[in-house]
Amino acid sequence: MVRWRLSFFGCMAVCALAFGPAFAEPDLSGVWLPDVADQMRQERTNTPPWNDAAGKQVQHLKDEQKAGRPFLLLSHCLPHGMPSWMLITHNPFEMLVTPGRITMLGEVDGNRMRRIYTDGRSHSEDPDLTLHGESIGRWEGDTLVVDTVAILPQAFLAISEAVGIPNDGDTHVVERLHLTAPNTLHDDLEITAPHVLTSTWKTTRVFNRYPEKHFEIAEGECALGELRPGKDSYGNDIFVPAPEGEYGTVHTEK
Repeated sequence: MVRWRLSFFGCMAVCALAFGPAFAEPDLSGVWLPDVADQMRQERTNTPPWNDAAGKQVQHLKDEQKAGRPFLLLSHCLPHGMPSWMLITHNPFEMLVTPGRITMLGEVDGNRMRRIYTDGRSHSEDPDLTLHGESIGRWEGDTLVVDTVAILPQAFLAISEAVGIPNDGDTHVVERLHLTAPNTLHDDLEITAPHVLTSTWKTTRVFNRYPEKHFEIAEGECALGELRPGKDSYGNDIFVPAPEGEYGTVHTEK
């Protein structure tokens, strides 16, 4: 009688051949905080290849920001949209990993939700355009490759919260998300925006997860800054417009 004896690693190799990969995909779940300092470094050192018309608009926005008149990209309670969410967010987001889908939930703005489908589907033949677009993901080894199309032309291509212009349509984003350490996530982006860029722009954003701390995504709506608690004619609790002062609804105390 022949007796078989396999080492632990030999068994893993045989099992991998018989039953598929021995290890599951890397765990991307949890709350991730952006490395804002690295964002700002990228803003200084890795400028998008704007075409002439877009470059003039961007320079005007930079001049306005320097003069103390920044353009507020995130006004009107609209979500960041793609690719700006991944490029300029200063707030954490949570990644929920479920079979066939990764859902991203963002803080501050209640409309920040992005779905990345990982169930093997292809892009829709005629997808509806949305601010976040249609994102299809697949695993290549330990890297999640996400292909995003169908982004509304009104969605900003931004390098900061005060500098960005509408992508004007036909934008295509490819991301490669991978862990460089157990709790450090890199998002390598390739952004093609033919109406505002002369070539594909490649850039990376870094996000950190802190398992020793318990972060939760806080509820928030940008309109609440313009409201305050009040009562209606029946005595019900409602929100009413906040009084405006010298700085609008933002008040300072001396």
